[in-house]
Amino acid sequence: MKRQLPKNVRQIGNVSDSPKIYVEDYVDTFFAQLCEKCEKAGKGPVGAFLVGDIQPGTDEEYVYIYGAIQMHDLKMSGNEYVIDDDTWKRAYEDCKQYFEEGEMLGWFVAHPGVPLIPEASTVKLHKKSFPKKNTVFIMKDPVEKDETYYVHKMNDLMEIGGHYTYYEKNPCMQNYMISSRKKNGAFPTETVEDRAAKDFRNLVRKRGESRKGRKTGGVMYAASACLVLVLIIMGVSMLNSFDRMKSVQNTLDTLAGASDKVETQETSGAVTAVTEEQDGEGQAGDGQETGDGSASDADGDGEPAAAAGAEGKIAGNDTGAAVPDNDSSTGEDDGAAEEAKAAGSGADGDAQILAAPGENGSDGVYIVEEGDTLAIISRKMYGDVSHVDAICKMNGITDGNLIYVGQKLLLP
Repeated sequence: MKRQLPKNVRQIGNVSDSPKIYVEDYVDTFFAQLCEKCEKAGKGPVGAFLVGDIQPGTDEEYVYIYGAIQMHDLKMSGNEYVIDDDTWKRAYEDCKQYFEEGEMLGWFVAHPGVPLIPEASTVKLHKKSFPKKNTVFIMKDPVEKDETYYVHKMNDLMEIGGHYTYYEKNPCMQNYMISSRKKNGAFPTETVEDRAAKDFRNLVRKRGESRKGRKTGGVMYAASACLVLVLIIMGVSMLNSFDRMKSVQNTLDTLAGASDKVETQETSGAVTAVTEEQDGEGQAGDGQETGDGSASDADGDGEPAAAAGAEGKIAGNDTGAAVPDNDSSTGEDDGAAEEAKAAGSGADGDAQILAAPGENGSDGVYIVEEGDTLAIISRKMYGDVSHVDAICKMNGITDGNLIYVGQKLLLP
């Protein structure tokens, strides 16, 4: 099947040489992960087989590399690389499982401290393993991150000045990388030491702390204002209650003084008694005197009836005046207490924020959109920016500022 030239590409180096080599972005990410694994191991090379196809063009051929399969064991015999039969067997099984229509077009080697120039034994191994014209050999330094592409032509491995990185849907490589994630040592919890990423994380952390401090200060201010309001209400209520209680006390003292004045009143020898037949004008008749010159009363005990009546009237007024004032004071105190309680209970509030992930990236792969940054992608997928390191690590990104529209990112 003839393949169309990719439209979303990025040029690496000088691409004037022939053939034109196109490497899919997932494959570049996989190479970066292998280099990191090799650098951490600190010894021995790490290799991978290249999977793709070669398409003829008008004047030259095009090599498309859309897959890579890690070698289970790339051995060394002196200074020579050795690929044993078991490594080939496992590679063919993985290629059949993940890349049914793919063809092995070459190999990749990451070896620290080795010059990026193939030895004669390496050229011999390549011609024996990949005799087809325009097959590819890639050497990469895992420490310095330098890489060199070689192509088998004119019966030798010739260096190619540059290649293209292209971006498109690549479910085969995606599935292979997910299944071999643990084998390659790429875990989401690992971090990538990048100065720009660290500076960006520090800036985001400072802004988050500042925003949190402002929010906490606002909550404390609101709580303090509510507390002051409650104290003012309680103070006003207590002051009003105190004034009412003082007024009631004054009234009681006045009534008590009047009662004492009536009770201690003395009469002369001639006492006027109040009878039940007194007329409506409030005038009492003169009392009748007995033969011995003393006024007679109903009880015969010699005490004036008018004094007893006055005492009873004062007692009744005393009772009637005290009860309404106490009831009114109690009702207003209860209302003030309920108002203070209502004001205090309104101070406890807690807002909850809910967030939902977007559709892009729901399958574990996020396609970079225009205007995206790693921090924006992390916030879209996880609700915060704390996963920038994990995304960089998962996709072998060493410079967090260099992502491209259409680039596919594995989500941890």
